[in-house]
Amino acid sequence: MPNQTTDLVMIILPRSATGLVFNIQKFSIHDGPGIRTTVFLKGCPLKCVWCHNPESQDRKPEISFLPEKCIGCGWCFEACPNNCHKMVDGKHVFNREQCDVCGKCAENCYAEAIELIGKEMTVDEVIEEVMKDAPFYETSNGGMTISGGEPMMQFEFTKALLMAAKENGVHTCLDTCGFAPFEKYRQIMPYVDIFLYDLKETDSAKHEEFTRAPREEIMENLKKLDSLNAKIILRCPVIPGLNDRRKHLVKIAETAESLKNVICINIQPYHPLGVSKNASIGKKKIHNDMNFASEELIEASLETIKKHTSVKVEKG
Repeated sequence: MPNQTTDLVMIILPRSATGLVFNIQKFSIHDGPGIRTTVFLKGCPLKCVWCHNPESQDRKPEISFLPEKCIGCGWCFEACPNNCHKMVDGKHVFNREQCDVCGKCAENCYAEAIELIGKEMTVDEVIEEVMKDAPFYETSNGGMTISGGEPMMQFEFTKALLMAAKENGVHTCLDTCGFAPFEKYRQIMPYVDIFLYDLKETDSAKHEEFTRAPREEIMENLKKLDSLNAKIILRCPVIPGLNDRRKHLVKIAETAESLKNVICINIQPYHPLGVSKNASIGKKKIHNDMNFASEELIEASLETIKKHTSVKVEKG
């Protein structure tokens, strides 16, 4: 794998190719095999009630504000052109209705109480960050994972990132909810080593209730990818009280058994970190009664699925 890659990528892809990135996470170990760099893109067509990355849903930048971290330095009061930040009765108040998300208030927030979520980046800029950890990919059989949100909502950028990664010899994974026109999946297949494919709910009515999207197209896309011999890891969140039913767990196993190219089933324990994230970006949580998935629940879920499939099942 080459170490000096930036010039090569610049020749292959135009500098003008850009996308909206909200995080680049290094040393990821749950987003595909080995040590990986996960690139998180903004925008998602689903609105899952348990979403742990609510800042990924909108396809535009957002301001995160954590008043408990504010030290009252007053820098943002001066920086904001729309006077969105004020001190009222000794408390920092942020008026989101006046905010045009210019991000100036976040540029020098020393306490990191204010953050602009969503940065326009070129393919070259992202790949440069990804390739900084190339030695770790080589020793662990890792690589780059594109996640979100839903990467297919920024299809051209996602495709360009995947192409650039392959040009540089990097293993690639695409984390997807499956809700996109199949022709787009067909186009990127040559550049994706493994699809991390979400299987959130096996009951159609509950799927629409929990995600605000129909299940049928998602399952049809999964079957089509499998028929074209795409390698697939099923990613299945377990949310206490919502989709921890035995019938659903057995159906996950049966789905894996019905396909030819599922190499693993990842069971993902729910954590309610999205609740505080929702508050920080000015959104209300959708569901009020969700708690951490206990170790006992996850172990029981793993055992139930393992009894009904020959595919490897693991906590992911």
